[in-house]
Amino acid sequence: MRSGRSPQSGRSQQSDRSRQSDRSRQTGQSTVELALALPLLVVGVLVVVQVGRVAADLIAVHHVAREAARQAALAPDPPVVADRAAQASPDLDPDRLRVVLGPERARGRLLRVRVIYRSPTTVPLVGRLIGDVDVEATAVVRIE
Repeated sequence: MRSGRSPQSGRSQQSDRSRQSDRSRQTGQSTVELALALPLLVVGVLVVVQVGRVAADLIAVHHVAREAARQAALAPDPPVVADRAAQASPDLDPDRLRVVLGPERARGRLLRVRVIYRSPTTVPLVGRLIGDVDVEATAVVRIE
């Protein structure tokens, strides 16, 4: 005698189990893929944050170079120009800031002021991978 189940229902139960097994395998595979990709994604985001910080420092260094050049146009005295540069942007660490004046210091001549800033890479992980970055800007003014 045959049981009350049709051959179709047996196949249906087997295919249900097979689908559930496939789903659990896919879920496990997705978890492994996420575990492998997530650290790379986090490092990528941290790199973008660090690049943004260096870009902000670069903008500040351009501002400092313009301010130092203004001061140099009035009085091309290196210590005075360096002090003005340090005051121009409170966001920059004065110990990491270097101001270089060109050799020409005669009235009516062009003076080149170069500002170099060692931008710290303080974002976790990225700082150790990249290290500090030097950003610089140059401004040219006529000495009054």
